[in-house]
Amino acid sequence: MAGRHRLDRYDERVLAFCRERHLATLTTPRPDGTPHVVPVGLTYDAAAGLARVITSGGSAKARYVATAGPAGVPVAACHLDGRWWLTVEGRAVLRTDPEAVAEAERRYAERYRQPRPNPERVVIEITVTRLLGSLPPAESA
Repeated sequence: MAGRHRLDRYDERVLAFCRERHLATLTTPRPDGTPHVVPVGLTYDAAAGLARVITSGGSAKARYVATAGPAGVPVAACHLDGRWWLTVEGRAVLRTDPEAVAEAERRYAERYRQPRPNPERVVIEITVTRLLGSLPPAESA
């Protein structure tokens, strides 16, 4: 039973859930090790094995991820919709380059809405190491 909630990154249920509009919570560690949990919009790119969160560079979550440097920091993001849930675990790094920000904004607009302009925008990029969840059955074709 230990792996009963483990999901494959290409599982159609994961892909379908991540196309729908669901907000998530992102948990990052504070410098003292306690969890910092905030609501976020999260996008998922199965082909690249990445999840992305756009935010302002001065936000606490961005600062906590930035302090980890290029090695990244372990994080978790969890979507919840009634009895259905999906948790994305991985290592997060902060990306500030215009190409990464533009790609994250494009994906955010596809899932949620066009983000408001923000010249301080950065991307928390999560290399996905594990997907856990309980999702509705995939619809038959």
